Amino acid sequence: MTEISLRAKDSLTALGFTLVALALRLWHLSTPKGFVFDEVYYAKNAHSLVQHGVELKNGGAGEFIVHPPVGKWVIGIGIKIFGFNEFGWRFSSAVIGAISVGLIFLVARKLFDSYYLACTAALLTLLDGLHLVHSRTALLDIFLMFFILLSFYLILVRRPWLAGLALGLAFATKWSGIYYMVAFGAFLLYSDYRLARSLEMENPILTVAKKSLWKRLIQFGVIPGVTYVVSWFGWFLNSTGWDRKWSPSIVKSFIHYQSEIWNFHKGLTEAHSYSANPWSWLIMGRPTSFFYASPKNCGAKSCAQEILGLGTPLLWWSALIALFVTFGYWIVRREWQSGLILLGLAAGYLPWFLFQKRTMFTFYAIAFEPFVVLLIVFALSKFLERDSYGVIPKIRLYATYVYLGLVAITFLYFLPLYIGSVISYSAWYQHMWFPSWI
Repeated sequence: MTEISLRAKDSLTALGFTLVALALRLWHLSTPKGFVFDEVYYAKNAHSLVQHGVELKNGGAGEFIVHPPVGKWVIGIGIKIFGFNEFGWRFSSAVIGAISVGLIFLVARKLFDSYYLACTAALLTLLDGLHLVHSRTALLDIFLMFFILLSFYLILVRRPWLAGLALGLAFATKWSGIYYMVAFGAFLLYSDYRLARSLEMENPILTVAKKSLWKRLIQFGVIPGVTYVVSWFGWFLNSTGWDRKWSPSIVKSFIHYQSEIWNFHKGLTEAHSYSANPWSWLIMGRPTSFFYASPKNCGAKSCAQEILGLGTPLLWWSALIALFVTFGYWIVRREWQSGLILLGLAAGYLPWFLFQKRTMFTFYAIAFEPFVVLLIVFALSKFLERDSYGVIPKIRLYATYVYLGLVAITFLYFLPLYIGSVISYSAWYQHMWFPSWI
């Protein structure tokens, strides 16, 4: 096939995965009725943004908000189109979640130069319950994940200036985007150093300091920072914003606001029934329940309806094995794919271990979920390496098909808990494989 034909095939495949994902996310998107979990904050904030340009309380006074505006502006697009209802405030999450399924196909295609492995990455993302739940609820984390994944793709295709902009949007969705600014910026600086050394320059470190450091600081520091500040334009333009007039200087008022956000997160230590230490995230030790109800007149003696932020168990458990495989290959062979995937995982996961007293939840793991998928795909790429005759052993290929089939079966088994279907209580209880899931 010609290069144009290959690109067309890749584009159509990515589009196909996106459309399938979108259909699954839009199906009965209005269920359940009312606000699910933190939609009670973000949907209302988004509605206020599209109405007034800033978050206001019901009485019209400015409301203190602890997350930047970008994610809520994106939620507001759906509200603007479809109205302030369940479908409206969840629509943008569904669209962005679906696009990310197609995007990870393109990421894996670039990483592994394999159509089969790229399809596998998209399929695994399509079959992940945590990804589906976030794609059907109006929370900020799906947008954070998308902008991080987009920046990763832009780095792979050598568009660092656009990657910096994407990271700025991630930072302006949730502050945890800053970890990826540091990680990806440091990676490109290291790449600059490796290039200078390969060209046998006299002093590669000094060369990088003179020629690359300023550029990377602008790309992954200044551009994201400016994007972050600009994202608050509604607050700057509306005198009704929270503490907008705290100081005669609007700059001081803005700094004061950011300081109060920091104090909030620093002091977020109260107990919560679904809090989960990061040690348990990869094994889904304590998934977050987004919604639970006991409907009446449901055709059974007692029924249950839940939306559980549970990553497809077999997928996440196998990712833990893939993590050790990927790390081992990075230690022994220093393969660039393994290093990049581990960097993406570390940037989104390891910082949480520094805040052991903070209230944390398993659903935060969606931010680095694409790298969890890529861990598995990397391990599969090694499992499917060709033998000395240039042939992939059929038994290994069939084993991969069996694995994907089992992931699909597990996903379908838990699907009622991902989309909030009404099932009998006994059926619900059978899905609670561990006491910590209840």
